[in-house]
Amino acid sequence: MLETIKELLANKMFKELKKYLSLKEPEDIAIALNGLSDEDMVLAFRLLSKDVASDVFVDLDSEFQEKLINLFSDKELKEVLDKLFVDETVDVIEEMPADVIERILNSVSTNQRASINKLLQYPDDSAGSMMTTEFIDFTEDMTVKEALAHIRKVGKNREDIYTGYVLGKNRLLRGIVDAKDLVLSDSKTKITELMNENIVRIHTLDDQEEVGKLFGKYYETSLPVVDNDGHLVGIITLDDAIDVIKEETEEDFEIMAAVTPNEDTYLKTSVFKHAKNRILWLLLLMISSTITGAIIAKYEAAFAAVPILVAFIPMLMDTGGNCGSQASTLVIRGLAVDDIKPKDILKVIWKEFRVAIGVGVILSLANGLRIYLQYKDLSLSITVGLTLIVAVIIAKLLGGTLPIIAKKLKLDPAIMASPLITTICDSCSVLAFFTIAMQVMGI
Repeated sequence: MLETIKELLANKMFKELKKYLSLKEPEDIAIALNGLSDEDMVLAFRLLSKDVASDVFVDLDSEFQEKLINLFSDKELKEVLDKLFVDETVDVIEEMPADVIERILNSVSTNQRASINKLLQYPDDSAGSMMTTEFIDFTEDMTVKEALAHIRKVGKNREDIYTGYVLGKNRLLRGIVDAKDLVLSDSKTKITELMNENIVRIHTLDDQEEVGKLFGKYYETSLPVVDNDGHLVGIITLDDAIDVIKEETEEDFEIMAAVTPNEDTYLKTSVFKHAKNRILWLLLLMISSTITGAIIAKYEAAFAAVPILVAFIPMLMDTGGNCGSQASTLVIRGLAVDDIKPKDILKVIWKEFRVAIGVGVILSLANGLRIYLQYKDLSLSITVGLTLIVAVIIAKLLGGTLPIIAKKLKLDPAIMASPLITTICDSCSVLAFFTIAMQVMGI
C-alpha cells in the first residue's frame, strides 16, 4: 500500500490516489502515511474525505500528528478537530508540546475546550482521564418515540449510540437502555419501563487497569463513569478499553523482563533512554546475585573436599529459577484476570506445594539415577536429589506467593517475575545444596 501511494504521488495521479484511499481502512492508511515524507504525507492526507481524515489522524503516531498540525492551516486543523470526539482530542493533546496544545485549544469551540480542560484535570491512568463526555442521555419522562428522535438528532456527534443513559434529577444515573430495545418496543412505551437499573458503574478515579478488567468481565460496548455522588459525567467505550488493556499488557511484559516501562516504541526510543530503563534493574539484580557468590565462597572448603559438587551448581540454579518463573507467570496471569485474589494466598501456597512435591520427586529420581550410573556415588546422587526437591519447593512457593505479596503492597505483581524470582531462587538453591551436602556427605 505504501509503495502504491508513493508511485501515484510521484506520477501526480491525485485523482486515482483519492479513489484508491477511499477504498482503504483508516487504520491501514495511517500505517502507510507514517512511511511517507512530510510533504507527501500532507498531500496524501489532504486527499482524504473529512470523515476519513479524522479517523486516520487519530491512528497516526503522535510524532506525525504534530508534523501535520504544524503544516495545517487553521481551517484544516479546525476541520479535523471538529470531527474528533473529546477524548480523542485529549489523547492528542497529552502527547503535544505547549505551543501545539495552545493552537489546538484555539481551534476548538468554547464547549469543547471546557470538556477538554475537565478531562485533563483527572489523574493520569484514571477512568476520568480516558472517558468521553459525548454520549446519549435520556430524561425519565421520555417515551420510546421521543428517545429515538433524540438519538437521530444528536447521535452523529456521539461516540456510542447503542446504549442510552437514563438520568434523574441533577444527572443522577437511574438506568441504561439498549438501542435494540427501543427499536423493538412500542413508540408510546416509557423508557423507564425498558431501562435496566442493575448498572455496572466506573468511578472517575478508578485505575484504568480496573476499567480494562470490567470490560473483559462484562463484554459491554460502553460503561458509564460517575462521580462520588453518582452523577453521570462520561462513558468509556470498548475501543478505549482495548487500548488500555494493550498498554497495560505491554507494561507488564517490560516489567517482567526487568525493564522500566517506556511509552515510546523500541525504534523511537534513544539508546541512552534504553540504557537508563534497563541499568537500574540490572544493577539491582547484579548486587543481589552477589549473595549467591558469597554463599559459594563460604563453602569453599566443600569444593576442595568434593570438587565434583561445582558441576551441579548451574543445573540446580537453573531448575530452581525455571520452577519459580513458571509459578510466578501463572499467578501473575491469575491476578491480572481476577482469577486469583490476595486472600487466596493460602490456597496458592497449598497448591504450589503439592505441585512442587510431584515435580521435585520426578526430577530428583531422574537425576539421582543418572548421577549414580555416571559417578557410582550414592551419597552424591542422594545429595543432588534431595537438593532438587528442596529447590523446587522453595522456588514454587516463592514464585506463587511473591506476586500476591506485591499485590497486597499495591505494587505491580509483574515486578516479582522471572529475573527477580530467579535471582532469589539461585541463592536458596545453592544454600540448600551445600547444607545438604555437608550433612549427607559428611564434609
